[in-house]
Amino acid sequence: MAARKNSGRKKSSPDQSLRKHLVELLKGGNAHISFADGLKDLPADKRGAFAPGLPHTGWQLLEHARIAQWDILEFSRNPKHVSPEFPEGYWPQTPLPGDAAAWDKSVKAFQRDLSHLHELFDDTVAGQWPFADMLHDITATSKRDALLAALKAGHAVEI
Repeated sequence: MAARKNSGRKKSSPDQSLRKHLVELLKGGNAHISFADGLKDLPADKRGAFAPGLPHTGWQLLEHARIAQWDILEFSRNPKHVSPEFPEGYWPQTPLPGDAAAWDKSVKAFQRDLSHLHELFDDTVAGQWPFADMLHDITATSKRDALLAALKAGHAVEI
């Protein structure tokens, strides 16, 4: 039986493969469209409107996704982070944004935090901490948090 030739390719570890997949999900890969593409055609007058049969407005979903993603990011970076009260701390007080500036500020904050999550879970970015169970909470893992953030990013574009 002939010996297998080494193709010269490096084998990727399961951890590297998972990291790559998580970053793709966060960027809007696979079944989701990107966050920016999901929001770009939403008219300003529809941001606070309830769609028939749905319990939340676009503003509420955007803010919910932004707050939840921010919480995941901060929990991942800061062992002293305190999450908002659940569930009320994860939803805006009103069904519509105060003005166009509030909407724009929320969109920019979501995009900024999403970019930080990309960096946090992308193993090609130098200097990031290892992708392993978090030391400050044995029940929480960075993998679970990244998956949750990816799901939140996907739900935000369903607006």
